[in-house]
Amino acid sequence: AAPHTPFRIVGAHTDSPNLRVKPRPDTGTHGWRQVAVEIYGGPLMNSWLDRDLGLAGRLSLRDGSTRLVNVDRPLLRVPQLAIHMDRNVTADGLKLDKQRHLQPVWGLGDTVRDGDLIAFLEDEAGLARGEVTGWDLMTHSVEPPAYLGRDRELVAGPRMDNLLSVHAGTAALASVAASGADLPYIPVLAAFDHEETGSQSDTGADGPLLGGVLERSVFARGGSYEDRARAFAGTVCLSSDTGHAVHPNYAERHDPTHHPRVNGGPILKVNVNNRYATDGSGRAVFAAACEKADIPFQTFVSNNSMPCGTTIGPITAARHGISTVDIGVAILSMHSARELCGADDPHLLANALVAFLQP
Repeated sequence: AAPHTPFRIVGAHTDSPNLRVKPRPDTGTHGWRQVAVEIYGGPLMNSWLDRDLGLAGRLSLRDGSTRLVNVDRPLLRVPQLAIHMDRNVTADGLKLDKQRHLQPVWGLGDTVRDGDLIAFLEDEAGLARGEVTGWDLMTHSVEPPAYLGRDRELVAGPRMDNLLSVHAGTAALASVAASGADLPYIPVLAAFDHEETGSQSDTGADGPLLGGVLERSVFARGGSYEDRARAFAGTVCLSSDTGHAVHPNYAERHDPTHHPRVNGGPILKVNVNNRYATDGSGRAVFAAACEKADIPFQTFVSNNSMPCGTTIGPITAARHGISTVDIGVAILSMHSARELCGADDPHLLANALVAFLQP
């Protein structure tokens, strides 16, 4: 492709709200052994109670290398207080102290020994004792995803926000690459970390990763800074993240004229205060992709009386000067340990992304 060839980008994020292991993880009291955790992002904390949790992440070793570890079986649990000891919980609502009430148990013992958890994980990863000197570890629900509903038209599972978009983007990019078509754009999938905490990291959307990769692509094809400017000016990014389907028990929380439904096709997100990056031109680009793919799409706008969330979309647009459109799939229970979407919507989103990457 010529150096000034524009890009077509699907942007998403890989992280999800959860509980993450602290630097000194071994703790406990009254005969219980516990793991000290910190809250990552904004999870619905009640959804993490009384749920079987595994532990996964990255171990940093003494020699400078890293090793992935995944304990994908029931290991941890955050036990809820029995109603007999909290008689007003039904009337007053559940109140959780983030420090005192969310430390999971993982065994029994009167003595807390520093290093026990990491020694256990060294064994799990097949490492010698003392090899691990750092870690990035997070909890996850070990209950597998499942179809549900009378006609199996729904899917329940963890981390749909936003692995659903990562999967759809990966499937779309693979489909376009396999087609061998001569494209007027260079297709890109950008999957960032740390969206749930503001994107300000070297691997987040507010970091240098995307811009650096795109620039290197231009220069590797013999381009100049003028070619870079031309390529960026013609580039479009679809920022794909989950959105809110209308909730049958809380429909009044939605804008009265915008009620996205599950299995109704992907959603286009709009906010005039730039919490989403979509403008009229971006809407036209996404509408054209959906029309080509012969799929419906819906529009999401927040209720005026409620604050609107945001995505990597405005960050991408502002940092790189790239036209960006916010889209996604409508789900229920966002930021729960287990979320809910329509069984058709991931496939519909992937088809829309194929049509966008291969216009």
